[in-house]
Amino acid sequence: MKLSIVATLYQSAPYVKEFYQRASTTARQVVGEDYEIVLVNDGSPDSSLDLAVQLTQEDNHVVVIDLSRNFGHHKAMMTGLENARGERVFLIDSDLEEEPEWLINFESQMNCEASDVIYGVQSKRKGGYFEQFTGKLFYRVFSFFTGIKQPDNIVTARLMSRRYVDALLLHREREINIGGLWIITGFKQCHQTVHKHSSSSTTYSLSRKFSHFVNAVTSFSSLPLVFTFYSGLFISITAVAYISYLIIRYLFIAAPPDGYTSLIASIWFFSGLIIFFIGVQGVYIAKLFSEVKQRPYTIVRHVYKGILK
Repeated sequence: MKLSIVATLYQSAPYVKEFYQRASTTARQVVGEDYEIVLVNDGSPDSSLDLAVQLTQEDNHVVVIDLSRNFGHHKAMMTGLENARGERVFLIDSDLEEEPEWLINFESQMNCEASDVIYGVQSKRKGGYFEQFTGKLFYRVFSFFTGIKQPDNIVTARLMSRRYVDALLLHREREINIGGLWIITGFKQCHQTVHKHSSSSTTYSLSRKFSHFVNAVTSFSSLPLVFTFYSGLFISITAVAYISYLIIRYLFIAAPPDGYTSLIASIWFFSGLIIFFIGVQGVYIAKLFSEVKQRPYTIVRHVYKGILK
């Protein structure tokens, strides 16, 4: 099979049919009839699954993977890639904010530059000031902690070679941050500037974005633990220096230590700092706990395929 188009479904009912029609038309322009469309239902609460299953009955190019519950966007994408059979795999969101027609230009650039990945990058991040600011902040902080230079405003849409996809699937961690995995997998990767539309409000709340950030950093870097060590060392040195000062002051100036308020403030501050450091270590321990159990990161309830005619 020459081409697989992979997309996830979550609250995608308004877009499923149009996405299928546009993706099918584009795939035929690129590879003729030698393609498949893999749709992964990530526990969508609406009628996305029913609409997708209906497509499998009408077109044997469509494959629907129904997950047993909602596992998250990144894990659903990895499941879709596991089931894709194409020599080239086009990963894209199904909400039509990313255009299926980008495949044509991605394919052309991949052939010209002999690269393994062509991915889309927005010239300007969509959304308001807050979303743009937090997006830039995420990429800067992620790069600082991990050393991974992830392009700003990268989108899901990307065309990948078979060997790149196979290498990507070698990563078997349970707590997945697919953006980082895209980069560390390597191979020749080139970008193409795209314009992402805004067809729906994001399903990522502020708490989910923060959780995603913590997961991204702790998945690729141990630097927070190193900061914990050096912060503790710095605090210990300053504490010893201050105690030495108090002793010298008491012995030579005959001034006993005083300042009940400053004492309470110091205890409050350092107690909070200790709890924070323990929490940082707890995040890493929780990740070890998750990885050691070796639970599957998704569970497939059923795979729907059209009957070849």
